[in-house]
Amino acid sequence: MKRHINYYFLMLSGFLLVTGLLFLSTLSAIPSLQAFGNTNHYLFHQLFSVSIGLVLGFIFYKIPLSFLKKITPILLIINFLLLIAVFLPIVGTKLLGAKRWISIGNNTFQPSEFFKINAILYLSAWFSNRGLERFKKGWIPMAKKGYYNFIRSFLPFLAFLAIIAIVFVFQRDLSTLGIIMIALLCIYFTAQKNILHTIVLAVIIAISALVLIIKEPYRVQRLLIFLHPETDPLGIGLQVKQSLIAVGSGGIFGKGLGMSTQKFGFLPQTMSDSMFAILGEETGIVGGTILVLLFLLFLYLGFKIANESDTPFGKFTAIGITVWIVLQAFINIASNIGLFPLSGIPLPFFSYGGSHVIAELIGVGLLLNISKNG
Repeated sequence: MKRHINYYFLMLSGFLLVTGLLFLSTLSAIPSLQAFGNTNHYLFHQLFSVSIGLVLGFIFYKIPLSFLKKITPILLIINFLLLIAVFLPIVGTKLLGAKRWISIGNNTFQPSEFFKINAILYLSAWFSNRGLERFKKGWIPMAKKGYYNFIRSFLPFLAFLAIIAIVFVFQRDLSTLGIIMIALLCIYFTAQKNILHTIVLAVIIAISALVLIIKEPYRVQRLLIFLHPETDPLGIGLQVKQSLIAVGSGGIFGKGLGMSTQKFGFLPQTMSDSMFAILGEETGIVGGTILVLLFLLFLYLGFKIANESDTPFGKFTAIGITVWIVLQAFINIASNIGLFPLSGIPLPFFSYGGSHVIAELIGVGLLLNISKNG
């Protein structure tokens, strides 16, 4: 039976993207004027990134999944090399106190954003080849399934996570690392359906994260400021306080599109980290709730695409991409309303930044590909 793309998912993704650009157009005018002398610089830069993302998203929509599955190791290796290249003085660029960007002329890009996709693709391909499907074919005696699963799946997966963790720890990017870990853990559970192994892995990840937080004083300080923002009234505490003021002042229906007052120098990082706070100020509780519901719909449709996929590779990839984008959205939203520490995680389709929006549009293209070709 001929399949069609999930048009509901396509329309939802398009709506989120266009709405994000609309908010950015009003939000970026003043910073753009102050930095570059015109009100459209940041918007045009974002439109350029979106154009690249749409082209790449279309390519990943059209590429045969069987071919993509074969080249995942190559894509992963290239991305690993790019992650390491950020430490090279020639190409690596340090922004906001961390080396996570590669400079190309006057532009920069963040390899870690694309690593989210490549890690998901590689692990999905790996599990589709070495997962429990082998047991169903009778390759392994029933008595040895547990041992085989531990040796051939659990340990290699744990080693893969450890390698990823080493690179991201050196980049001082625990937020992105956490999102990748959770997305990959969801793929592991979907592929293996082993609750015990999944719980053990989750505990290992949680303990490792706690150790990494305690090891670095600035991370401990950030956590303490999250709990008591009044202790840092001019730093991170200021951003937390001003975010809550922005959201609270929006009331039920908001002040109106473009009518935010917090964007006039009161709230830091309005185009990236704090985008949801401004959205809440301008559209109120109603607008913020609608956005949350839209991302929940994104979650439902993404899982629906995964459930309807005819291949393990398509199913695992759809699960990973959906979890990554929705988890990233909810972390950003939670940090803007004081439920999660500020982490620098962008709001998908909304926040200013080329790398993340290009990666997200590639993810959308892949999900549409899976919805049509399985």
